[in-house]
Amino acid sequence: MSFIKEINKYQWDDIRLRIYAKTAADVERALTKPRRDLEDFMALISPAAEGYLEQMAQQSYVLTRKRFGHTLSMYIPLYLSNLCSNSCSYCGFSMENRIKRKTLSNEEINAECRVIKSMGFDSVLLVTGEHENKVGMNYFKRVLPEIKRHFSYLAMEVQPLDTEQYLELKSYGLDAVMVYQETYNVTTYAEHHLRGNKRDFEYRLETPDRLATAGVDKIGIGCLIGLEEWRTDCFYVAAHLDYLERRYWKSRYSISFPRLRPCEGALKPKSVISDKQLVQLICAYRLFNNEVELSLSTRESESFRDNVFPLGITSISAASKTQPGGYADTTEQLEQFEISDERSANHVARAVKTSGLEPVWKDWHVGYSGS
Repeated sequence: MSFIKEINKYQWDDIRLRIYAKTAADVERALTKPRRDLEDFMALISPAAEGYLEQMAQQSYVLTRKRFGHTLSMYIPLYLSNLCSNSCSYCGFSMENRIKRKTLSNEEINAECRVIKSMGFDSVLLVTGEHENKVGMNYFKRVLPEIKRHFSYLAMEVQPLDTEQYLELKSYGLDAVMVYQETYNVTTYAEHHLRGNKRDFEYRLETPDRLATAGVDKIGIGCLIGLEEWRTDCFYVAAHLDYLERRYWKSRYSISFPRLRPCEGALKPKSVISDKQLVQLICAYRLFNNEVELSLSTRESESFRDNVFPLGITSISAASKTQPGGYADTTEQLEQFEISDERSANHVARAVKTSGLEPVWKDWHVGYSGS
C-alpha cells in the first residue's frame, strides 16, 4: 500500500472542474462544519471562497492558537552542497547550469554551525542538491553527527532514500525530512524533470510512506506553486496529507508553500497565485486540518510574512542563505533561488513578537515523548 494507489483514484481534470464548480453555498457549508473533509477543502480553495477570506482567517487564527498556542517556531536552512545530478527546469542547482559547485567540508560545516548558533537557532534544515555519489549516504553519515553536536533538531531536504537508509540516518541524529513532490500532475512532472533519478515520479511520491515506515518524527510535503494550476495541485497535497495521517498516525506532518522564485535559468510560472490567494490557501489547510504544521520560508516578502504569521503559520525560516557556506562566507555566490525577506534573525523575531506571538528557536524533541 502506498499513495500511488490513492492518487490513481483521482483524475486531474475532474478535480479541477469540481473545485471551480464550488458555490458560495458550498463554502458556507464548509465554514459551519466542525470537521472538514476533502470535498470541503475544494470549496475553501475555490474561487467562490475568495469572498469569505475574513471568516476563513478568523477561524484559522482561533484553530491555530488553540492547537499551537501563541508561539511560532524558528528554523534556518543550512546548504551543504549544490552538486546535483538532476536536470530540473525551475532550480538554480540544475546540473546543466554552468555554476561553481561546492560541497562543504567538516571544517566549513562547523564554521557555518557556529554562525547559525550565534543567531539563536536550535533547529536547522540541511539542504543539498541531489547527487547520490558525492552527496549521498557516506557524506550524510559523516556530517550528521558533527552537526547534531550543535543543534537539538535536524531536518533534511535531500534526495529521496530507501526506508533502511532513513532508519540508519535516524541513528545519526535525523529528526525530520522535507520531500516535496513539486507537482502531482504526472505529465507536467515529466516536462520539468528531464534527466536524473528525480524523473521517477512514483519513487518520489512514495517517499513519505518510506519515511513514516522508518518512524521519522516529522515529514514535510508540498508542491512548488506555479508549476501547475495551483488549486488542483494543492488539493493533491491535502489528499496526500489525509492519506498519511490515516495510515501513519505516529509521525507529525508539515506543509510548505513555496512559490516559484527567480533563479538561474528562471522558469515562468504556469499558474500565478496572488498574495490574497496564498492567504486563502494557508487558511484552507488550517481549516481542513487542525494538527498539521504550516511553514513559510523567506521566499515571501517581509510584509507578507508579518501579516500572515498569526493566521495559521506555525514555523518560519529566517536569515536564510541558499548557497553552501553562505553564513560564514559572505562572498556572493549562486543561490538556489532568490530570497525575499532578507532581515536578520533578531529582526524577524521582533516582528513575531510584535504580531503577538513568541518565537521558539527549538522544535519539539522526540526525547520529550519518552520514545
